[in-house]
Amino acid sequence: MNAVDASEHYATGANEPAPSLLTIVLDTNPHAWALLEETLPLSKAVANILVFINAHLACNYANEVAVVASHSQQAAWLYPSHGQQAKISTDADGDIVMNGGLEDGSSSRSAAQANKYRPFRVVEEQVTRNLEQLLATTSASDVSATTSTMMAGALTLALSHINRQTLAWAEAHGAAKLDASTATSAELVPGGTGSGTSASGNSATGLQSRILIISVSSSTDSAHQYIPIMNAIFACQRLHVPIDVCKLSGDAVFLQQASDATKGVYMSLTEPRGLLQYLMMAFLPDQRSRRHLVLPARVDVDFRAACFCHRRVVDVGFVCSICLSIFCEPPENGDCLTCGTHLELGDYGAKPAVVARKKKKKKARTNGTPGAGTPTPVATPGR
Repeated sequence: MNAVDASEHYATGANEPAPSLLTIVLDTNPHAWALLEETLPLSKAVANILVFINAHLACNYANEVAVVASHSQQAAWLYPSHGQQAKISTDADGDIVMNGGLEDGSSSRSAAQANKYRPFRVVEEQVTRNLEQLLATTSASDVSATTSTMMAGALTLALSHINRQTLAWAEAHGAAKLDASTATSAELVPGGTGSGTSASGNSATGLQSRILIISVSSSTDSAHQYIPIMNAIFACQRLHVPIDVCKLSGDAVFLQQASDATKGVYMSLTEPRGLLQYLMMAFLPDQRSRRHLVLPARVDVDFRAACFCHRRVVDVGFVCSICLSIFCEPPENGDCLTCGTHLELGDYGAKPAVVARKKKKKKARTNGTPGAGTPTPVATPGR
């Protein structure tokens, strides 16, 4: 009997689909979650998000995930725990416990979770532990000091992690594929302007990254972060990283612009208790799968901006012709608050001058007499 070669039944490294990196920015603003306590408590929302993360990791064994908390006074990592050492359990003799009692958990708790898939367990333990520490270290003065959330800092951490993971993945799979992944990333985003071919001839190369923002804060609370948020949006647009937004309450002007500019999905949930269903149906597909799906579109995007002087969202304002700074009212002495350029505002605010309308003069005849009327036509006399 001839030997059977089963190598064709397994995907090779060249034909495997590229992994997907999902970075979740969780808005943990205490003021906003207090308003949603009766509808969707934070504990239930975190449980739904963990199920969604497990579904993302189950789609591909090489998929990666990261979770960033946008809190009231800081932006902190929930997973992975950067710069934190996992607590290791030891016995009476100082030896490491080998029954699964690692990673900040007692032996009995780890033994109860022995049948759980290890990546699921690691993500769940680190997210819950770091979130508990973040809430425990938040004092009453921190909550009363501001009602906003550090969305700009969370987006910056997410972009830094995406850049670091992209470089690490390209180095592990060949530095030459870094340019190929950049070339094909535009093709995987719906509406992208990719060329259709890559340097390696494989459109599946390159780490595909996206950001999912789960927001509960209003847009007026983050108006003072307008410039860093827009810088993060432009960076994602340049890197072809879509920003998906799941809005649990209200609407956010800047997040609408972020989703529209990066070809992401923006959904304002009418029923927050169905968070898990929205996450599974609208935000689980990656860029490659979205090319074959009809995504929820939003046409009423609010493109208003925030002024640089009072951080107000304005409909009409004054724009500096040098640095394009926006002001809701003319700056003092006409000097731009950003670049210091003296702006010529003219007579802004003055009443317009009313000019009397000139009367048209009648044309005079050459003999100085007014012209005669038009003669009445008369019939030609017959012969």
